Amino acid sequence: MESIPWIALAAIVVLLIVSGFFSGSETAMTAASRARLLRLEQQGLRRAGIVNALRREQDRLIGAILLGNNLVNILASAIATSVMIGLVGEAGVIYATIAMTLLVLIFGEVLPKSYAIFHPDRMALAVAPILRPIVFVFAPVTHSVQVIVRLTLRLFGVRIGAEFHLANTEEELRGTIDLHALDAEAVVPERAMLHSVLDLQDVEVGEIMTHRKDVLAIAAGVAPDSIIDQILESPYTRLPLWSGSPDNIVGILHAKALLREVRAQNGDVSGLDIVKIAAEPWFIPGSTTALDQLQAFRERREHFALVVDEYGSLMGIVTLEDVLEEIVGEIADEHDVAVAGVRLGQDGSVIVRGAVTIRDLNRQFGWSLPDEEAATIAGLVMYEARSIPEAGQVFHFHSFRFEILRRVRNQITSIRVTPPVPPDTEE
Repeated sequence: MESIPWIALAAIVVLLIVSGFFSGSETAMTAASRARLLRLEQQGLRRAGIVNALRREQDRLIGAILLGNNLVNILASAIATSVMIGLVGEAGVIYATIAMTLLVLIFGEVLPKSYAIFHPDRMALAVAPILRPIVFVFAPVTHSVQVIVRLTLRLFGVRIGAEFHLANTEEELRGTIDLHALDAEAVVPERAMLHSVLDLQDVEVGEIMTHRKDVLAIAAGVAPDSIIDQILESPYTRLPLWSGSPDNIVGILHAKALLREVRAQNGDVSGLDIVKIAAEPWFIPGSTTALDQLQAFRERREHFALVVDEYGSLMGIVTLEDVLEEIVGEIADEHDVAVAGVRLGQDGSVIVRGAVTIRDLNRQFGWSLPDEEAATIAGLVMYEARSIPEAGQVFHFHSFRFEILRRVRNQITSIRVTPPVPPDTEE
């Protein structure tokens, strides 16, 4: 038996270290946070810029890493086989295969990738300056490999190109929000707000408006004294003016504009022309999305719009506050009238006003009730029941139990909603 070739063994050790470097680099470069590295690059960290530049050419990066990893693994295996054959003869092939499989698996794959999984950003920043020249040197080879791969796949009718690198940005954002908040209860409100921002494009103003029956409007023909009294008693600063019929809105009266005119008249309100003081009403279709309406509010520098249906009939009003509440939840100030719309029952049920929106309930309790066909909880029950239920009726939809507590004429005003019991709490 020949003496142990220490130089060959040292070469195998070095090659295993290089193999671990390539394996860990591959995991780190793919698992590192894009958002965090972008922020670091914007803050001037040069290595973060190198990482981002390498990831923008992911085909070349992965190709170079795989090429380098395979080169060192095959070379290490070849040296080990040669050494073992010299030491024990033909049986050395088996010994070398077993030994190199274990060594490559432990030190060339599992160990570096385990570290990279738990410290992806740190490792990506560390290896990026080393990888950059390697990617450059291997570029001709990796390009040739990619050409061969594409031609081979094309023979089987598979085409890969730029379109496969295009991700659904919105879905990626939603997934990122959920992924980074799975175990963080402290950021539940922030997560809900971020989801609400993404949902604005899917929400129509007809779903978030104040319905016409709940709109406080003023008749333009009454005495100015009476109008001023109504303004003072109202919790709102903007009120619609109607003439002839409540559907015929002729202006939007702002309390500040009225106060300014009263001041100009030295307190004499008898000669005030209320309609002249009022601003021109702004009508919008109920199908306008909340995102478009938010942008329109910003462009027009207005906070108040009247919502009409396809026939031009008044549906209700929507304000800037309504849109913002879709993002941040209910906003109350010292002039708001408190209305208890949701009350928790002792049995785990929730007693809800019929006019409470499904989106608010989903956001508050983490439910997933559908809101495509109805905006309010009462509307959902009527849609699913295909009728106007009577008080006392009970329905089961979407794994929830709905009990009608009160109905006023054709309107469901109170519902007891019992959510499904979570599986881990069932006996």
